Amino acid sequence: MHIVYLHGFNSGPQSLKAGETAAWLCQHAPDIVLHCPRLSPHPAEAIRQADELVSGLPADTLLIGSSLGGFYATHLAELRGRPAALINPAVRPDRDLERFRGEQTNPYTGEAYTLGDDDLRALLSQRVAAPTAGRYWLLLGSRDETLDWREAAVHYRHSRQAVFNGDDHRLNNWPKVLPEVVAWARRRLSSQA
Repeated sequence: MHIVYLHGFNSGPQSLKAGETAAWLCQHAPDIVLHCPRLSPHPAEAIRQADELVSGLPADTLLIGSSLGGFYATHLAELRGRPAALINPAVRPDRDLERFRGEQTNPYTGEAYTLGDDDLRALLSQRVAAPTAGRYWLLLGSRDETLDWREAAVHYRHSRQAVFNGDDHRLNNWPKVLPEVVAWARRRLSSQA
């Protein structure tokens, strides 16, 4: 089995959740191969990078996406027919990232870049209007300070959902729920084989 972890906006493979995922898999599921690419800050390029990776992996691949990575994971899950676990996913990043338009520096990588109109248009073009029922597992924090969790709950209303009362955008409960996410993915992927 393979897992592709897609990080969020101004994040990277060094993020805490990515590290927690790698550490848990190393200790409890060494048979799973984890891929955690460093995505471009430009959405069109980020999707191209992620799709190139996912399309080259076997069918037993789970996508995990956090925040903007959850938005990307949704696009790829629909394109490639893969299951996805989404951690506080962005639903309308074309709107939500409007306030970040202009010069940015990724605190994880130090990369300086400009978020512009083309980037916001690319996000709009990648949006999945109606996610496939049952393909996703949503993991939401009810005190998400970055995104309104209710918007994601409605958008993915035909998918499995877990709302962690009092948890925030970082989703501190991630290490606790990760074993169940992996078990869910194994069941889904084995039933598709």
